[in-house]
Amino acid sequence: MKYTNPIIPGFYPDPSICRANGRYYMVCSSFQYFPGVPLFESEDLVNWRQIGHVLTRESQLPLEGADCSGGIYAPTIRFHEGRFYMVTTNVSGPGNFYVWTDDIYGEWSEPIRVRQGGIDPSLYFEDGKVYFMSNGDDDKGISGVTQCEIDIETGEKRSPSVCVWQGAGGRYLESPHLYKIKGQYYLMAAEGGTEYGHMVVYAKGPTPYGPFTNYPGNPVLTNRNLGGYVIQGCGHGDLVEDGNGNFWMVHLAFRQIDRWMTFHITGREVYLAPVTFGEDGWFTAGVGGVTPTEVETDRMDGRVEQRLKRRDTFADTKVGVDWCFLRRCHRENYSFPAEMRGSAAPLNRYDFAGQELRLYPTALTLGEKQDSPTFVAIRQRQMRGQIRCRVRVPAGEAGISLYMNHEHHYDLAVERVEEGGRKTCRVRLRSVVGGVSACFVTRECTVPPGAKITLQIGLEPTQYSFSAVFTGDGQESQCALGSLQTRYLSTEVAGGFTGVMVALYAQDETLCGRGEEPAVFTDFEIAYAESD
Repeated sequence: MKYTNPIIPGFYPDPSICRANGRYYMVCSSFQYFPGVPLFESEDLVNWRQIGHVLTRESQLPLEGADCSGGIYAPTIRFHEGRFYMVTTNVSGPGNFYVWTDDIYGEWSEPIRVRQGGIDPSLYFEDGKVYFMSNGDDDKGISGVTQCEIDIETGEKRSPSVCVWQGAGGRYLESPHLYKIKGQYYLMAAEGGTEYGHMVVYAKGPTPYGPFTNYPGNPVLTNRNLGGYVIQGCGHGDLVEDGNGNFWMVHLAFRQIDRWMTFHITGREVYLAPVTFGEDGWFTAGVGGVTPTEVETDRMDGRVEQRLKRRDTFADTKVGVDWCFLRRCHRENYSFPAEMRGSAAPLNRYDFAGQELRLYPTALTLGEKQDSPTFVAIRQRQMRGQIRCRVRVPAGEAGISLYMNHEHHYDLAVERVEEGGRKTCRVRLRSVVGGVSACFVTRECTVPPGAKITLQIGLEPTQYSFSAVFTGDGQESQCALGSLQTRYLSTEVAGGFTGVMVALYAQDETLCGRGEEPAVFTDFEIAYAESD
């Protein structure tokens, strides 16, 4: 069969995978977004369904004050003796910790902290021992992949932290994972930085502490030498064995907006590469050591058909699963279904009431760096398509933001303003780049009295186009507001580790608290083209 990369498109970086009860489970980084650590399930490795998040409570995920690309880094998921474990780092909070659950569809435990430094932690279980690994400095100040043994019930260290490997010679050693395969221990990691020089490297040894010998063909997987190829930045991999004895690697990579334009907007995504072991015990990965867009393989059931979701609406998405918040969810600013309103139910149990979203504005704007504006967002997963949403604004401003971070976003807003002594409505396109509102591309149009407003954004790899449709009295008119280049929302310009989010928001800088009337969003849809 043939499958297409990425297997999970959009901002889902740093994938980690495990197999349990005949299915596969994957987690990814979430940084400053809440809930944290997206959780996916699959039966065949190419079709994935997000079943929720691991960190769904503020007691698990304190993000107050987390800056852009702060928060949760590089989780690892493992399954041992009927229990799932997820270990990660909150760089804006307590550091390294893990949580566990016996029900993958239920709630996870409160965090258990591990007092070893570094980031990108991983767990390995063997013979009653639990090994905790991260990249950082050991107890003697030696930098590299550092490991200790822990008490899995308490997180307390049972041995000193020691450096077991210093990598294959590349910069920014990260994302270590330990495996035992065919009697040998394999230590796999990434080097080169999570950008265009990214690569996967590994070594093998006779014990969990080595000594480790580098694979002679390192890097085992990288696209760094493929100039003019859309997929770049391959690295940060994790291995899994399927039910037929085959090994696979999930890893992150990103897609440029064009083969000759080194910008990417959809963040670091999830890719899949086959892994082949030789008789000498070394393995190779990918197709000739690289990850292509299409992979032909006989290792999967030929009846498996890859299905990528091409449409997002209120009807087929869920708050706390597909949709997330900046840093925390001030629940009083969001109108959820009546039976849930005001309750402390986990966010992944909320559906949209009547396919409608109500957002109560506050004075916090999209330029907020530490607190949480009224903002709920879903990832931009492909580069071609269209976004549509009907918006009603009783006061202040509300609309759709293409949001990379607080200093880089494009906002298509409906504003209620007072002109000539009377209230009127207008639609405005605002570009914020480098924290500065770029006035030369700020455009607006006046809404006909009584008209209903539908905001529209056309998606293309190199540009976004913005417009509004006004309907009323049996008539329809359209106002084109122009186009903006996608590159200014790219990681290469904006920096950080995230991707563009399609955010619905409401704000009113005249308020001292919460607005009395909500902005109302209906008929939301993102329709993606069949191919980028």
